[in-house]
Amino acid sequence: MISSLLIANRGEIACRIIRTARRMGIRTIAVYSDADANALHVRFADDAVHIGPSPARESYLVGEKIIAAARATGARAIHPGYGFLSENAAFAQAVIDAGLIWVGPDPSSITAMGLKDAAKKLMQDAGVPTTPGYLGEDQSPERLAAEAEAIGYPVLIKAVAGGGGKGMRKVDNAGDFADALASCRREAASSFGNDAVLLEKWINNPRHIEVQVFGDRHGNIVHLFERDCSLQRRHQKVIEEAPAPGMTEFTRAAICDAAVRAARAVNYVGAGTIEFIADGSAGYLKADRVWFMEMNTRLQVEHPVTEEITGQDLVEWQLRVAAGEPLPKKQQELSINGHAIEARLYAEDPAKGFLPSTGRLEQFELDGSVRIDTGVYQGATISPFYDPMIAKMIAHGSHREGAREDLIRALNDSSIWPVRTNSAFLMKLLDHPDFVSGSVDTGLIERAGDSLMPPPMPSDEALSDAAQQYGRQALAGFRLNAPTQQRIIIAVNGQTMPVHMPIFDHQTPLAGPVEPPCACWLSEEGQTWRVEPIRVSGATSGAASDGAILSPMPGRIIAVMVAAGDKVAKGHKLLTLEAMKMEHSLIAPFDGIVAELDAEEGGQVSEGVLLAKIVKVDDHD
Repeated sequence: MISSLLIANRGEIACRIIRTARRMGIRTIAVYSDADANALHVRFADDAVHIGPSPARESYLVGEKIIAAARATGARAIHPGYGFLSENAAFAQAVIDAGLIWVGPDPSSITAMGLKDAAKKLMQDAGVPTTPGYLGEDQSPERLAAEAEAIGYPVLIKAVAGGGGKGMRKVDNAGDFADALASCRREAASSFGNDAVLLEKWINNPRHIEVQVFGDRHGNIVHLFERDCSLQRRHQKVIEEAPAPGMTEFTRAAICDAAVRAARAVNYVGAGTIEFIADGSAGYLKADRVWFMEMNTRLQVEHPVTEEITGQDLVEWQLRVAAGEPLPKKQQELSINGHAIEARLYAEDPAKGFLPSTGRLEQFELDGSVRIDTGVYQGATISPFYDPMIAKMIAHGSHREGAREDLIRALNDSSIWPVRTNSAFLMKLLDHPDFVSGSVDTGLIERAGDSLMPPPMPSDEALSDAAQQYGRQALAGFRLNAPTQQRIIIAVNGQTMPVHMPIFDHQTPLAGPVEPPCACWLSEEGQTWRVEPIRVSGATSGAASDGAILSPMPGRIIAVMVAAGDKVAKGHKLLTLEAMKMEHSLIAPFDGIVAELDAEEGGQVSEGVLLAKIVKVDDHD
């Protein structure tokens, strides 16, 4: 057995590997860049070595530094995780040449499956069905255009050295082919240093089905069934599940047998994934409409769903196989138990085109009712240098619907702030009618469009509930004929707005402002906002829609977005106030007209001053 292990990776996969290694009594060594000096995987490991500056090309992608760290700490083996150097055959060979154990497939297998065109030819020779297309060496634009015509549009242009959705373009007609080819080649050259491409027939209603395979040095190869990874955004997986919806036993046997044949064709050792493209137009998966796409010669991000339905620890399998042991289970000893769904939680902002969101995690609480694989913690900083995935949440149940509901509930009950995440987007995706029914394909997210986008602010009901927590602190005693409303001014992520709450007969409002309590977190449908009470006032005898816009605190007006007489909609920004080095937006509480405006840009105001008055159209008339 391996006695000490260096993990040549970071984040959640490094923590995941360390967890299993520790359980097996293996000493663990982490590596880290400047940006990761306080990262969770560094804290979690028994030892840690600094390997360079924050950019990956100067740290995690420098094989010489990784091997030097292993030698300096007495590591016996190196586990590459996924990404970075995990599918770099030269690095794998360098690890072996250094006298260390490489926890992964042989370099020759990585090389054989690393180029998509060569891999497809190898699979064809092994009798594995492949997508119709062009794999020729003639890469001239003219030849490629002619082959695309012969295949029939739409076609898919793919970089032979590609991965992660890069160097891939769908082309619907001949007129778009030249531009798409040029763009694909530029991206491939930039990302992989190789601009060669192949062509494939585009499959309608495509589904991404992959099979987990495992081999050892004793000639044993097994599969651990399939996963469905069809829910993708720009060719990046978002939600994965196992087993695949609509999979018949006949089709499962066919594709799993094909996957084992593919692994045997390269004498595969360790964990690998055979990826297939399937035609989902029939509503279920047909054995003769599934084709080989590529092989990933490493552990996949989505491996937890396979672990959940089989009860096997795939990292433990990797370590035992690397140590020369036979596979822990034979094929007939493996079976599917229930259903598992994984959601990738990314630090990104769906409202801004899914741009990465960085910064300190002031609030980071994930619901522990499901499995969580993460590499961050409350107080950690999300840097711009690496992949924005901060956690994977995995639900397992006896059936698909139970797992789906559990995952939605766990996402809803989690709280992250101020870093933005795709949590609300994931919840909407999990609740989409096509996903609920199992009618998934790689185009679902694009078709659903804006229906998956989360709202920018909490609902009125949620804001009212939050406001009542503050309002109660301004109420006491009993008084007959008391006013029926209390006005509370709160800031939601810095945007100031009034909220009105009812005062019941047994409550008496205080006569004036009270000291505001501290801020709190408001979580709703996968999103988290920081809610801060700016001013808890006495009651107003008017209706909840009195429309008075008061200054919530002393400050300077830095922007006026309206003029007297303007029509405004609920939520429309009226003014921006700068106070305590923060900007606070004052918004319209309802649709109406700006009846009064007593504010000018640059003006200083004190707390409670009337800045504007909004009246409903009927009242104005």
